[in-house]
Amino acid sequence: MTLTGTTFNVQQFSTEDGPGIRTTVFMKGCPLRCVWCHNPEGLRPNPDLVWYDVRCIGARDCLRVCPEGALKLTPEGMRIDRERCTVCGTCAWACPTAALEVIGREWSPDALMAELLKDRVFYETSGGGVTFSGGEPMMQADFLSEVLPRCHEAGIHVALDTCGLVPWEHYERVMPFVSLVLLDIKLMDSSQHQKATGVDNALILENARRMAGRGKPMWIRTPVIPGFTDDLGNIRAIGGFIRESLPTVERWDLLAYTNLGRPKYHRLDLPYALEETALLTQQEMEALHSAAAELVPAARWSGATR
Repeated sequence: MTLTGTTFNVQQFSTEDGPGIRTTVFMKGCPLRCVWCHNPEGLRPNPDLVWYDVRCIGARDCLRVCPEGALKLTPEGMRIDRERCTVCGTCAWACPTAALEVIGREWSPDALMAELLKDRVFYETSGGGVTFSGGEPMMQADFLSEVLPRCHEAGIHVALDTCGLVPWEHYERVMPFVSLVLLDIKLMDSSQHQKATGVDNALILENARRMAGRGKPMWIRTPVIPGFTDDLGNIRAIGGFIRESLPTVERWDLLAYTNLGRPKYHRLDLPYALEETALLTQQEMEALHSAAAELVPAARWSGATR
C-alpha cells in the first residue's frame, strides 16, 4: 500500500509560521481538544464535508447524486446527516458553485514534494521554507518521516509546529531534519490543562525539555484565551519554565484569542463553547506581554483586540 498523508490545507506565502516566506502544510488529526481551537477541520484524521451558505444557489444537484441520501436542503440551510454521510465527495463534484466541499486531501510523498518545490525560489530569497502544522502533524509521523528527509536533502528549511503531545520516539525520527520547532505551551497547571484541552501537560513539558536538550531552536506559542490562559499567573509560570528549562527558545509569541474559527464549527455541525466570548483588549494583551517580557525578553504579542 502506498504511504499517503492527509492535509486540510497547503497554504502558500505564509509569513506567520516561521521565518521568511513559507508554505504551511496543515495536517489532519489532533490528540488535543482545546476549547478554543480555531482549526476544527484539523481535529479528525479523516476528511470532512462542509457546506458554505454564501456559495449555495439551491441547484439541488447534490441532493440528486448523494448515494446515501444524507443531504437535505431546508429553509435554514443544508443539513448533512453525518451518521449516513461517508464523505465520498460525489455531492461536492456535482455542486456547480462549490458550496459543498470535502476538507481533506491525500498526498503521496512525491506529490507533496512537487507542490512544495514550486515555491523554492521564494524560500531561498526570503530565508523561508516549509512549516508542517495542523491539527498535529506528528499524528502522521510515518508520512513526515518520508517527506522531511526529502525537504532536508533539497536544502529547504523545515519548521515543525507541534502541540508536543506525541511519544518522544516519533519526534526522534524527524528531529534530524527539523531546523526550527514551533511549540505550543498553553497552560502550566496540569489540572487546568486537562480541563481546557482534554489531556494533562506532563508529556508536552517533557518533550519540550528534550527538544531543547537536542539544541533545537524553538519558538514558543501561547494562545491567550479569555477565561483559560489569560491570567498573569499562567503567563509568569510559562515564562519561568522557558527561562529555566528551554535555553534554545528564540521567541515567545502570545497570540491573542481570535473568534475567526467560529464559522468553521457551524459548517462542521460542532458546538463552539466560546460562541459569545469577546476579544481581549489591547491593554490586557500589553499587560500580559509586559509580564512575559520580564522573564523572557524575546516575548512578543500579536492578534486582533477590541
